[in-house]
Amino acid sequence: MGPLSPARTKRLWGPRSLGVALGVFMTIGFGLQLWGGPFQRRLQGLQLRQPWFPSLGPAASPCLPRQRLVFLKTHKSGSSSVLNLLHRYGDRHGLRFALPTRYQFGYPRLFQASRVKGYRPQGGGTQPPFHILCHHMRFNLKEVLQVMPSDSFFFSIVRDPAALARSAFSYYKSTSSAFRKAPSLAAFLASPRAFYRPGARGDHYARNLLWFDFGLPFPPEMRTNRGNPRLPKDPSLLQRHVLASGAGPRAQIRDPKALFQPVSTVADGHSQPASPASLDLGSSPFIQWALAWLDSVFDLVMVAEYFDESLVLLADALCWGVDDVVGFMHNAQAGREQGLNAASNGKLSAEDPQLTARARAWNNLDWALYEHFNRSLWARIEQYGQRRLERAVAELRARREALANHCLVGGEALDPKYITNRKLRPFQFGSAKVLGYVLQSGLSPQDQEECERLATPELQYKDKLDAKQFPPTVSLSLKTSRLPSP
Repeated sequence: MGPLSPARTKRLWGPRSLGVALGVFMTIGFGLQLWGGPFQRRLQGLQLRQPWFPSLGPAASPCLPRQRLVFLKTHKSGSSSVLNLLHRYGDRHGLRFALPTRYQFGYPRLFQASRVKGYRPQGGGTQPPFHILCHHMRFNLKEVLQVMPSDSFFFSIVRDPAALARSAFSYYKSTSSAFRKAPSLAAFLASPRAFYRPGARGDHYARNLLWFDFGLPFPPEMRTNRGNPRLPKDPSLLQRHVLASGAGPRAQIRDPKALFQPVSTVADGHSQPASPASLDLGSSPFIQWALAWLDSVFDLVMVAEYFDESLVLLADALCWGVDDVVGFMHNAQAGREQGLNAASNGKLSAEDPQLTARARAWNNLDWALYEHFNRSLWARIEQYGQRRLERAVAELRARREALANHCLVGGEALDPKYITNRKLRPFQFGSAKVLGYVLQSGLSPQDQEECERLATPELQYKDKLDAKQFPPTVSLSLKTSRLPSP
């Protein structure tokens, strides 16, 4: 695994033309030394906002926090927790969100700029710029760039498809026809084609959900009639097809002869043999082109199994503070997902290695995608520094624990039956209970506000931002009727 190139370029479709705009972005960090000085936890009178100052070298200059962000919120991958930190950051800094009219941008259809509340096409009058686009969508770069500038920071998150399959089966059992017909996940994975029908209602949740969320076209043999374009038969045209949404020279396309060489994945910092599912020689060139395109678009792809490590890298890339990335787990299912960072890969393998292997083989595109971004994450960690990262992760976890003890009853997520405050009760969907939080009593007004931000579920927070950004108007007649008489 070689180091990342110190300079990578990003080429994206411009919002007005089909030409290609070239921009060069430096990805070498300034060498942040996280949290200079010992960390002190205080449960009483806790300072909820603490700085995470970069330690700058003599030749370095302070970096500026990045505030133009595009986050692709993938399903069942810990993305609700990332969404909470984006909500909080934008809320505190008065940033403007590109919001859906309801809670998603027409998913499972591809994203369209027209679905952004308050969006006006270019030339349709002036409008304030959007800073953050982060709610559920099926990625569509050309349309995203109608809303967000091309120099925005693009990032997303992936999860081991075996763990994702478990969560998706529980959560979407009533939504996916394939899952609904299967008596159990084991039964489904033992004979998935007995239940799964490409293009059937909700069945995009049942196979290669990450690939679908990234808006990638499916290989010809997996083509359906629901939003997956037909691909050229000539393999030499695959590059042009995959790059058609706006890839750039940052993608380093490998020698096609090397595409069939075995690859390895990295877990816990050690190489492991690749799953046979990722070495499908019939689809490998197609997959490699698609992954190269993603590399050209996304500045960072987090990995759910290494959630805290990913947060440290995110803070470093954005020049943010620790309180900007620390937070609580959201949308976790009871008994299953409280610890996404606990390497559910190994946990699943220990429980049922056959089930894990079948899940990865069935979701072969997701497994290839996961392997790729797992490798790239560890390449970034190597560049960042392993020991430096370990210190930063320890500080982040200590900070989270301190906040949990200060803000939350029991210091942890609770069964929804204990959550009587509707503003904090998470939306319940699927067969498993979705956990939430109850705030401690007696908090100061300032701490109450900050703890509430940390504990607010995504739907309620979206509504809060919507009301703030689009305050309800009061009619003139109503105003007049309320005027006091002379």
